[in-house]
Amino acid sequence: MKTLFLRDNEISLKEQPVPVPCAGDALVKVNIAGICNTDLELIKGYMGFHGVPGHEFVGVVESSADEFWIGKRVCGEINYACDNCDYCRRGLERHCPNRTVMGILNQSGAFAEYLSVPLANLRLVPGNVPDKAAVFTEPLAAAFEILEQVHIQPEDSVAVVGDGKLGLLVCQVLKLSGCNLTLIGKHESKLALAASWGIAVLPRGKAEASSYNLVVEASGSPSGFDSAMELLRPRGTLILKSTYAGNLELNMAPIVIDEIQIIGSRCGRFQPALRALSNGLVNVTDLIDCVYPFDQALAAFEHASQPGTLKVLIDFNA
Repeated sequence: MKTLFLRDNEISLKEQPVPVPCAGDALVKVNIAGICNTDLELIKGYMGFHGVPGHEFVGVVESSADEFWIGKRVCGEINYACDNCDYCRRGLERHCPNRTVMGILNQSGAFAEYLSVPLANLRLVPGNVPDKAAVFTEPLAAAFEILEQVHIQPEDSVAVVGDGKLGLLVCQVLKLSGCNLTLIGKHESKLALAASWGIAVLPRGKAEASSYNLVVEASGSPSGFDSAMELLRPRGTLILKSTYAGNLELNMAPIVIDEIQIIGSRCGRFQPALRALSNGLVNVTDLIDCVYPFDQALAAFEHASQPGTLKVLIDFNA
């Protein structure tokens, strides 16, 4: 099968054997996969990963010991848990210390024609959700994770720092809470897109300091952390969504003095995201910048790495 392979900070097209699923796994033929900022950070050395990256996908099950799944259109939770530890027993499989992570940590990913996925991780894609929308399930689930971690009320003043793909998804999810929401970014076209959804927007540097009791940092840039901190009121909450390949320099004094609560926010459950897509509560098609056939996957990555680019998809059936 054709794959996209990462080694020594370089990606290349590579032929590899089709995976043979272990007991309890399904073989999925990938239809579409999405490139996200984490994939771009992997190329820079994040997590020290080598192998087939990719974790945003939708495909069709070709073989499975459980016949129910054969022929079903699916996406898949990306954390492969051990199911035996205390975290797993408490429903925290996403934090299992023995886990592997699809295309990120000791596990082959979705930039391949075929993918082996544990049956426990498969999620059915509703029939009214097309592939080009379903491929957004994983990042949309990450946006919904915020609502599991904090209770946002309509009177809350909330800012999202970063107008990229994740920031725009986060804005749509938080808007459902009815909060006083503002997107802060630096790309006119992306701010205009958010404004067309009824979201208040401000160019970066124009927001008033100490104006928000909750800020989501989704810029993907280390400078976004300082920007987010400046916006918070004392006793405010900072939700960190960005991951960086390098280290972040941190001034602890404002965190202590202003009693800021910092919450790391990573993966979310897929079902809320799939329901939102099925019910038309979020708009993801406007976030698609370009779709490339798999044979042009290297060009797709080059496109995705350009500043200001929204979602780039790789179509295995084109």
